[in-house]
Amino acid sequence: MKKTFRQWAVVTSVVVSSLGLTVSASAALPFFGDKKQEVPSLAPMLEEATPAVVSIAVEGTQTARQRVPEMFRYFFGGPQEQMQERPFRGLGSGVIIDADKGYIVTNNHVVDNADEITVKLTDGRELQAKKLGADEQSDIALLKVSPDNLTALPLADSDKTRVGDFVVAIGNPFGLSQTVTSGIVSALGRSGLNIGGYEDFIQTDAAINRGNSGGALVNLNGELVGINTAIFGPNGGNVGIGFAIPANMMKSLVDQIAEFGEVRRGLLGILGNDVDAGLAEAMNAEVNLGAFVSEVQPESAAEEAGLQAGDIITAVNGRELNSFQELRARIASMGAGAEVTLTIMRKGETQDVNVVLDDATQSTVTAAQIHPALEGATLSNGSDDAGNTGVVVSELERGTPAARIGLQPEDVIVGVNRQRVNTVAEFRNVLDESSGVIALNVKRGKSTLYLVIR
Repeated sequence: MKKTFRQWAVVTSVVVSSLGLTVSASAALPFFGDKKQEVPSLAPMLEEATPAVVSIAVEGTQTARQRVPEMFRYFFGGPQEQMQERPFRGLGSGVIIDADKGYIVTNNHVVDNADEITVKLTDGRELQAKKLGADEQSDIALLKVSPDNLTALPLADSDKTRVGDFVVAIGNPFGLSQTVTSGIVSALGRSGLNIGGYEDFIQTDAAINRGNSGGALVNLNGELVGINTAIFGPNGGNVGIGFAIPANMMKSLVDQIAEFGEVRRGLLGILGNDVDAGLAEAMNAEVNLGAFVSEVQPESAAEEAGLQAGDIITAVNGRELNSFQELRARIASMGAGAEVTLTIMRKGETQDVNVVLDDATQSTVTAAQIHPALEGATLSNGSDDAGNTGVVVSELERGTPAARIGLQPEDVIVGVNRQRVNTVAEFRNVLDESSGVIALNVKRGKSTLYLVIR
C-alpha cells in the first residue's frame, strides 16, 4: 500500500495579540479549531515525510596497499607493497523515491564496495537491498528493496529553489536514529569544491553531520529538494555549511541508472572557462557570470547547434549559470540525446540555441576512471593538427597526478606499452590488461615521447 501526502495549510502570519506584534512565518500547520493550538510547527509535515527516509548499514571488504618493511624485503624478497583486503562496516541514510518499485537513492560513497546492504525503516523493519547502479562522479547510487507498504517522498522542482527558502535535513547522523534539523538554502550552484567530479550543489545551513550522507533535504511542503552529500568544516563536524545534490540532477541520473544500469552522460563538445569582469570587458559583454566558450570541438553537438568560440553561455533551460564548472555538471547529468536550450550572448546580443547532446561515454571520460595516475585529466577521442588519431587530453587540472607524470593539454596518447590505441575505449581496455610499469606513447606537436607510470 502506497502512502500519500496530505495537503497542509500554510500559515503566513501569526498575530501575537498579547504583545501587539505580528510574527511572519512559513510553516506547514494543521488547523485544530482551538486558536491556542495554532502555533507554527513542522511536525505535521515531518510525520508524513520521515517514513520515506531510511537508515542504511553496509558491510564489505576493501583493498588497501600495505608497505612491506625493508627488513622483510631484505630477508624474503618480494615487492615493496602488498595488497590486503580488509572488512569494513558503514552507516548512512537513504530516501525512498518510488514506493511501488522499491527504489531508494543514497550516495555512492555510502554503499561503495558493499557486499551486503541493509535498509532500516522508521517502523523498525529491516530489508535487504540490491544496488542497481551508481555514479561515482556525481556520488549517486540507486538501491532496490521489496516494495511492501513503503512511503516515498515527492520530488520538488529544484530549479525553482531560491536562496532563503526554508529547508529541513532528515538523516541518521553519527549512527543515531532518525534526526531532523532545519535551516535555509544558503546558496545555489556551488562548484569547485573538489568533492566530486561534477558539482552543482545546493548549500544549506541546516545541520548536516557524518551519517546524514544520502539523506533528504526537503522543503516545507515535504518535497525532496536534494540529497545531502557533504559537509564543509574542521574535523568533519557541522559548521553551518552543508551541500546537497539537487533533486532534478539526481532524478536525471537515477532514470539513466534504472534504464541502462549506468549513467550515459550528455556531451556538449566545448572547451572554456569562467566569465569574470576582465573577460567580460575584453569581450564587450554585459554579463559578469557564465561559461565562456574558448573552443568548439569538430563534429560535436555544440558545432551542430551552431555554437561558436567567443560565445558566453548564461543559462541552461532558463536557469542562470554562475560558472563553467556548473555548466559542465548540468550537461553531464543529462542523458545522451537530451534536448537542451542554451541562452548565449554573442557580440552583445542574447539568443537561445537548441542542442541535442552527444553520448559522452562513447568519446570522453574523466581519466581517473581509467587509472589513478591519470586523475585530473579529461580524455577524448580525436586527433592533432598532424592527423595523429588517438586519445586527446582535452582538459588538465594543474597539480594533479596526471600533470605530475608529464601530460599536457592537447597531448595525443597513441600507444600503451607499444600497443596502438585509437580510442578511449581501446585505451581503457589496454590499461585494464596491463600490470607493472606502464609506458604511454604520446604525440606532442611534432615530437614523440614516452611518459612512464610506475
